[in-house]
Parts: sequence; structure tokens; C-alpha cells
Amino acid sequence: MEGGVHPTDPSAFRDCFSLAWRNPYVLRLAFSAGIGGLLFGYDTGVISGALLYIRDDFESVDKKTVLQESIVSMAVAGAIIGAAFGGWINDRYGRRFALLFADFLFFVGAVLMSAAPNPSVLILGRIFVGFGVGMASMTAPLYISEASPAKIRGALVSTNGFLITGGQFLSYLINLAFTKVPGTWRWMLGVAGVPALLQFVLMLALPESPRWLYRKGREDEAITILRRIYPAEDVEAEIEALKDSIEKEVDETGSSEKIDMIQLLKTKTVRRGLIAGVGLQVFQQFVGINTVMYYSPTIVQLAGIASNQTALLLSLVIAGLNAFGSIVSIYFIDRIGRKKLLVLSLIGVILSLGLLSATFQETTTHSPPVSGLETAQFSNFTCPAFESSGPSANWDCMKCLKGSHCGFCASSVNKLLPGACLIDNSVKISGKTVKETCQGEGRLWYTRGCPSKMGWLALVGLALYIIFFSPGMGTVPWIVNSEIYPLRFRGVCGGIAATANWISNLIVAQSFLSLTEAIGTSWTFAGFGVISVVALVFVLVFVPETKGLPIEDVEKMLEERAFQLKFWVKRPGKTVVKKKSSDV
Repeated sequence: MEGGVHPTDPSAFRDCFSLAWRNPYVLRLAFSAGIGGLLFGYDTGVISGALLYIRDDFESVDKKTVLQESIVSMAVAGAIIGAAFGGWINDRYGRRFALLFADFLFFVGAVLMSAAPNPSVLILGRIFVGFGVGMASMTAPLYISEASPAKIRGALVSTNGFLITGGQFLSYLINLAFTKVPGTWRWMLGVAGVPALLQFVLMLALPESPRWLYRKGREDEAITILRRIYPAEDVEAEIEALKDSIEKEVDETGSSEKIDMIQLLKTKTVRRGLIAGVGLQVFQQFVGINTVMYYSPTIVQLAGIASNQTALLLSLVIAGLNAFGSIVSIYFIDRIGRKKLLVLSLIGVILSLGLLSATFQETTTHSPPVSGLETAQFSNFTCPAFESSGPSANWDCMKCLKGSHCGFCASSVNKLLPGACLIDNSVKISGKTVKETCQGEGRLWYTRGCPSKMGWLALVGLALYIIFFSPGMGTVPWIVNSEIYPLRFRGVCGGIAATANWISNLIVAQSFLSLTEAIGTSWTFAGFGVISVVALVFVLVFVPETKGLPIEDVEKMLEERAFQLKFWVKRPGKTVVKKKSSDV
């Protein structure tokens, strides 16, 4: 941080927000920019519930898994481009302009999605939203960081993570609210235009980042803003530190504007920092978090929950736990440190994924059998593959759903008893679909997963996964990436790490449903568990502990050694660190 005194004692969390509250202008800057995080969370989370109803409206989407994955993942593909170009837009036109532009993209995407007449327009809207998400994901924390007093900067940047998870929780709440409204998914996706419009109006009244202004030679404007942000006794020291940091950049690179990529890759501290920072961002996605956030209602249905509304309600609980975990992270991040939080998080994630894998293995191998007698009651709707298999065939619910792409109509007495294997729901006879006919007899209709007495255990596994993931792997990778790079390379390195995050996100989002169909849900979660073990080893070996360290000490630590195996040791000495230079 640029100058000042940095408390690292246990009361830091309370003191940070007390100081922020005494200066409402700082909170206004932080939370206005934080709406970008809220939009980030909302637009990445809302599709999980909307997809349930998009499948009902577009037959092509219901029949093609690849189309479902495309609707989800095209926003992520757009985010890759948004993050990549976001760094250039931030440096060229400023943080405020980048947020305003992201809001415009959010709004256009929301309008396109809500009015989409076909899947192609829907996907186009998702791409526009993705551009905005990618740009906001790197710009919002950057603006907050550069427009916050040094003493409370860490806590305020962490609140951006809370607003992301809060946006995901809000998306699930909106999904649940619109389940009975005509146009369901159109309202769910269109509501995102409201906070985008709100942030656009708020940002018009807010200043540009003082650091960006100073680098552009607009010193007077920057100093005026800094005087509103910092206490009178600290402002001169902050201005002097900012001036020194810019001069240092010019001395080292010949210009405060240009970054030499060759020099970046040849610098040992930057290279080791990139290994840790990019690795954390990649593993954050490859341990499977966005399979849960994008597809949680579908996962709940795979666990044997037939109702869309129930699936959305349970997913809302999962999103709430995710938001709560972000609050836990804000509280503990400066108490126990980044690395310890990551290790504890990954251990919990590994155990949770093991539980999910075992549970889904049980549900898929012990699904209710298909009864010829039960199926005969729906003679007009019998699944063709089951009918042609002959009376000696040994069919169960899973074979009905996976092998023939039909649906399972559970027994009216007990959903775990033998049921009927019926034709695809798109077929109508006498004006009724198969689903309506099945449910009309007081039965449950399954197309994604099968009835199971173990379904509740899968929900416990999902809840534990989120509880462990959110405080550590959910927030720490972004915080470490804001601390680990030298000042002059922080923007470009942060952009590289963010782009790696979104590329990994796209790979996971685009492949999850296909993997569940190809190898089964159980083995898919087992694969994520194996990757989590690799991630734990990576954190133990390559990720340094940066808690309470000045940026110069982080550089020195990376310069001296690449491996950081010792981390569970309390640092002796003072709890207050004084600094002279900048680490923003």
C-alpha cells in the first residue's frame, strides 16, 4: 500500500470498517464500483435456474446437451475477451470509463437475452454479458484498490468478492421469485439490466481513479481526490509515495506507460509470482466450483429432486452459503493468512467431493427398476427403446434416462418402487405432454436424475463443498494476485491471471454436462477431487504467504527461493509494519 501504517493485529477487521464508516465518501466509491462485482455474480449465477425453463421453451435446447453448455459457457467465452481487452481499456481510458463501458455491455446483453426469439439470439446476449463480466471482474477491484485508504484497502477489496457471491445469491432468489410468472427465464435474465443502469448513473457522478489520473499527468485532479479519501494527517505522505512510485517506474522502464513483456518474463520474481498467481486462478476453476454455481439446480435434479422449484430453492441455500463464506474470508484473511486458508479450504473440498462422488455412485447403481406393468398403464407413451427390448430386459431408471433418452414416471405409491419408462416429454397426445399425464396421476416425472433415498446426502455434500471452498479458494486467489506482483507489472500480470481464470472457467463450464453423460456424475466429481489433491500440493509448494508483508518483502522472498513449504509458523515481532513505497 502506498505509505502509511498497516495494522495486522486481530482487531484490524473491526478498525477497517470503523474508519470507512467515518468517511462515507470512501464507502460510496467502493460500493458503487462493487456493483460491477454484483453484476458479475448475478450474470454468472442466474443462468443455472433459467436453463431449467429455457429447455422447456426451446425443444432444441432440451435435446442437445452441447447447446445447453453453449448457453452457459458463451458468457465465459465473452469474459475471456472482456478480461483480455479490459486491461488495455483500463490503461488507455481509465477505470471509471471501463466500468461504464461494462455497464453498457451488461445492459445490451440483458435486453437481447430477455427478448431472444431463438437460442442463437440468447447466446449472442450471453456473449455481450460475458464481455461486461470479464471487464468488471478485473476493473471493479482495481478501482476500489486505487480509491481506498491504505489502512482499509484490503478489507474493501475483499468486499468485492462478497458482492460477487451476493450477486449469485440474488440471482437464485430472483430465479425462485419468477418460477410462476409468465416468461420465467426472460424475466430472470432481463432483471440484470437494472443494476447495470444503476451503476452507470452512480459512476457518472464519481471521479476517476486518482492513481490513473496521476500516471496520466493530471496531478491536480488526483491530489484533489486523494484529499477527500485520506485523513488530513496521511494525505501528504500518500501523495509523496505515489509520486515516488511513478518516478521509480520511469527510472526502471523509461516510461510509466510501457511494459516490456520480454523483461517481464525474464524477471525471476515476476515469473515465480505468475506461477503462483496463475496457478491459483486455474485451480480455482478446475476444482469444479462453477459446475456447482452454473449447474446446481441440474445437480440437485441429478440427485433425485424432480421439482424445478425445489431444485431452485435448494440451490438458493447453496448460493447463500457461498455468500456467507465470503464474509468469513474477510474476517479471517488477515488473522490466519492466505496460505493456511487455502490449505484448510482444499482439504475440505477434497473430502466434500469424495462424499459427492460416493453418493452419486450409490444413486446411479441403485435406481428404481422399470416395471412393464407400470409402463403398460401409459401404453400410448411407452418408450420405444424399452418396448423393443422385450419382456426379459432388465431395465432400471438410469438405463431409461441415459440409454434411451426417455423419462421415468415414478410409482404413485412410493417413488423408490418400480415405475414406468415413457417417451420423450415433447410428444403430446390429446393435448397433454407425457410429463403432464404422469403428474396428473400423482406421480413424479424424472428426466435428469432418478429417485433415490440418498439424494439428501448429495445436498449435504454440495453444502459442505461450498462452505469449504468459498472462504479459501473462492476469494484468496484474487487477493494473492493483488499482492504478489511488483508494482510496475501488477496490471499486466493481473490481466494474465484473470484471463487464465476465465479460460479455465470456460473449459469446465463447456465440458461438465458432457462429462456427466460420458462417464457419469460420480466419476466427474471424483475427477475434480483428484485435481483438488494436485491443487493442495501446488499451494504447499509454490504459493507464498503474503499476509502483512510489504511488497518489497514479497519480492525478496520470491527472489531468494521458489518453494514455500514452511508456513504454519507465527511470525515474531511487531504487529505493525511501516512502509515507504507503494504496493498498489
